[in-house]
Amino acid sequence: MKVMTTVAEVQAYSKEMKAAGKRIGLCPTMGALHEGHMTLCRAARASCDVVIASVFVNPVQFGPNEDYEKYPRQFAADCEKLEAEGVDAVFHPAPEEMYPEGYGTYVNVESDITKVLCGARRPGHFRGVATVVTKLMNLTRADRAFFGQKDAQQVAVVRRFVADLNLPVEVVMVPICREESGLARSSRNVYLSPAEREAALVLSRSLRKAKAAFDGGERSAERLKEITRAELATEPLARVDYVDLYTFPALQPVAEVTETSLLAIAVYIGKTRLIDNVIFTPSAEKGAAK
Repeated sequence: MKVMTTVAEVQAYSKEMKAAGKRIGLCPTMGALHEGHMTLCRAARASCDVVIASVFVNPVQFGPNEDYEKYPRQFAADCEKLEAEGVDAVFHPAPEEMYPEGYGTYVNVESDITKVLCGARRPGHFRGVATVVTKLMNLTRADRAFFGQKDAQQVAVVRRFVADLNLPVEVVMVPICREESGLARSSRNVYLSPAEREAALVLSRSLRKAKAAFDGGERSAERLKEITRAELATEPLARVDYVDLYTFPALQPVAEVTETSLLAIAVYIGKTRLIDNVIFTPSAEKGAAK
């Protein structure tokens, strides 16, 4: 597996791969890799000739009171996992390589999809995400880019700017990867104590209850949110940031779930903020998709 740390290296590598007629898959990550990231790599490996993963803790998507400095970094272990999955190359730049002195260009998605959920609570977050992902797509000349459903709002944002900027990249959303317990895999799970990890199971449990109600015929957005909140309220260590339901991927308000919609939650377990979600697809829409 080739390890690249400079813009010049990744540009030369991607140029060489393109000249050879290779289809390039990009898996953008911030490292501290887990099984969820591996599902992205496998999806890329299955549909692309060359897989490039990035491992870069992107400073411009963190707010002043967020966990940039303590975000887990374990590059050697990350490389072992990536190589075991058949990843061809990894791009691991320093912050000053991506944002050199005098840097002043950012991608800002100014639409409703960045004004709700995490976008409403983390000012500037998606500006940082859109900027770094645009740069990574350009540097790798990716044909397909792979993202996890756990960050569904991020997927919606990426699809929006890819379409708006006419970038020749297909954005692929890979289903949420969960532990056997139901906990959505996240790099931030390492912050949880054993008791907090047990408490965190309330996130997936609340979503399963809402999904069961939806499958049973419930279509009221308010009722589905109430079911989720009620389950979250049973866990003393859980502090709810939001429970919201929007159409997906447009992220428009919804009163009755009549089209594909996203029930998304953000919950603090102790000091750790975790997110999770479930996507509802009405049966008529499922049938139309077949």
